Amino acid sequence: MLDLIEKNLLREVADLDGLPAGAYNIRANGKSVSRQSTANVEIVSKEDKPGIDIYIKPGTKNESLHIPVILSESGLKDLVYNDFHIGEDCDVVIIAGCGIHNCGGGDSVHDGIHTFYVGKNAKLRYIEKHFGEGDGTGKRLMNPTTNIYLEEGATMEMEATQIAGVDDAIRVTKAVQAAGSTLEIKEKVLTTGDQRAESRFTADLNGEGCSCDIVSHTVARGNSYQFFSSVLNGNAPCAGHTACDSIIMDQAKVVASPQLSAASQDASLIHEAAIGKIAGDQLIKLMTLGLTEQEAEEQVIAGFLR
Repeated sequence: MLDLIEKNLLREVADLDGLPAGAYNIRANGKSVSRQSTANVEIVSKEDKPGIDIYIKPGTKNESLHIPVILSESGLKDLVYNDFHIGEDCDVVIIAGCGIHNCGGGDSVHDGIHTFYVGKNAKLRYIEKHFGEGDGTGKRLMNPTTNIYLEEGATMEMEATQIAGVDDAIRVTKAVQAAGSTLEIKEKVLTTGDQRAESRFTADLNGEGCSCDIVSHTVARGNSYQFFSSVLNGNAPCAGHTACDSIIMDQAKVVASPQLSAASQDASLIHEAAIGKIAGDQLIKLMTLGLTEQEAEEQVIAGFLR
């Protein structure tokens, strides 16, 4: 049974007030505490290392899978390997995420290595949210690694959000794409205080007609530090786009490093990067509506990260 703190974490990272319908695996403090498979989604524990294998039958439509992770023990270091096998012609949603509540003196760490094998013409929407809280001196650390393999005609939409309480995070995402596949990644990150966040994306566009779009919106406040890098390797006739748009405030530091590599004359690759403060006219417009300057800033940030 989950306590009130753990239930709140579950609500924050997966929008759950109880056990979800469909398939799910809930991991708390390094152990699976509740699991359910369905006729089309099978969840199996790994035998050689911590984690699970998920098998989704070909042709599965309109089903969801929840796999949240929560940590409420200070000083716990959790490592998990999850492999997802998405059958051909599927159309499914996977909701992940990690929440850490740390009120002690030891660092609490979750490292999740997720590998997706998305079958021919399958569609996957993957949602991952990271959240931290607690007034302890120990840090809340999360290091997600996502490996993506898209077969011919496969589509994956990935939404990654980190908007509160994570002291240090290194996100590594690598994708390999076959012909006609589509990958869309949307990232939202907010750092405050002395927090650090690194995002490193690499996509190998190997098949004719494949496409990749990576868009990152971030806000850096206080003395926080952010690093963003993206590498698009166009190895065939393909289309790739990557963009990093950051708002910088206070004494924060933001580094953006987009990179393109083409090995085909029919590869069309574009990168964009913008770092700047909140525009003064935005604040003035909101302040004329009766908001204070601080309230206006919060409104702009909320809209930017929506």
